[in-house]
Formats: sequence, structure tokens, C-alpha cells
Amino acid sequence: MVTIQKNDLVSKHAPKSIDLYIIEAKEIGATIDNPICWKLLTTIKVADLDTALQCIEWYTCRWIIEEVFRILKKEGFHIEASELGSAKAIRKLALLMMETIVKLFLMQIAYNMPEERIEARSCFSDQEQECLEHQIIKLEGETEKLKNPYREKDLKRYVWARARLGGWKGYASGRKPGITTFAIGIQKFAAIMQGWQLFVDVSTR
Repeated sequence: MVTIQKNDLVSKHAPKSIDLYIIEAKEIGATIDNPICWKLLTTIKVADLDTALQCIEWYTCRWIIEEVFRILKKEGFHIEASELGSAKAIRKLALLMMETIVKLFLMQIAYNMPEERIEARSCFSDQEQECLEHQIIKLEGETEKLKNPYREKDLKRYVWARARLGGWKGYASGRKPGITTFAIGIQKFAAIMQGWQLFVDVSTR
């Protein structure tokens, strides 16, 4: 445990000192090239291993938060370029973007859990699935390794297509697509979907 003292830069209402507990978390294993070593400081009283493990689990959520900020900023929606002047308007825009970001995480979870089957309707409408089926034909390669391995109506089938649109090479043995790849794929598919809807509207007149 360590104690830090109040300085002149903090609020006058802050306590004069505060006790912090230190947690050290290390990756252990001979096959790990660059093991993680975290030293975490917390105001939570760490009296047993279970409490320490709970704090470590909470800290891992930080990476999810970082991913959200990445998509909100330059690697995704570029919210800084919106030129909105009021905090209220920025909050509304951020909430609209968060709806898509939640879908991005759902797609990432689905793709990282191949044993689980999730209905495609959780992210894609029937019309989007129909459009993506045509995209899959164009995105698949000639070899079996570059074929979409998932069945229709399975979320992973259409996530595969979004990842390919986002620049992923499609090899199952390679690196899995990340959240940024899915975000790029979503933006490209939005343009494709507009053209598809125009085609459907014209062809049904």
C-alpha cells in the first residue's frame, strides 16, 4: 500500500492524502515473448486474491474503451471533424455513432467465437443480407481457403464479408479482423447498400 499527498493542483475539497493498494499482474509462460506486467493502483481495499482478480478484470475493460475512442475518432467516424458547436449536439451525434459501434463489437465477438451461431438479424436486415450474398460471390477467392466458411443466416457469414470489404485478406490462418477493419467495411458497405437499394427500387417499378 502507498499513500499519496494532496498538492496545490487538485480541488480544495479533496482529502489531504489517500491510500492506494498496488496490484502486480504478470503473464507467466515460457512461450510468451513479451509477457505483460501491469502495476495497478486502486483505492479499493485489496485484502485477498479474489479482490485483486476482480480489479484486474475491471482494468481489462480499458481496452474496450480505447477501441470505442478509436472508432469515434480518426480511425472511424472522425467525430472531431463534425464541426458541431454545442455539447448537446456532440452528445447526440456520439449516441448515434455508439449504436453502430455496439454492432461492431457484436460482430467482432461473433467472429471470435466460431463455435457459437448468432442470428444475422441481430446486425443486418433481410435486404442487407441479400445484398451481402451478392458481395460474397465477388469477395470469395478461387481456392477453398478464400471461401466464406459460414452458412446463410449466420452472423459470422456476413461479418466475414464486411471484414473483406474493410481490407482483411480472408485467410483463416492469418490475423483475425479487428474492430477498425470492421468499421472501414461498414463505411464501404453503406455506399454499396445505397446503390443496391436504387437498383431494387428501379427494377421493381
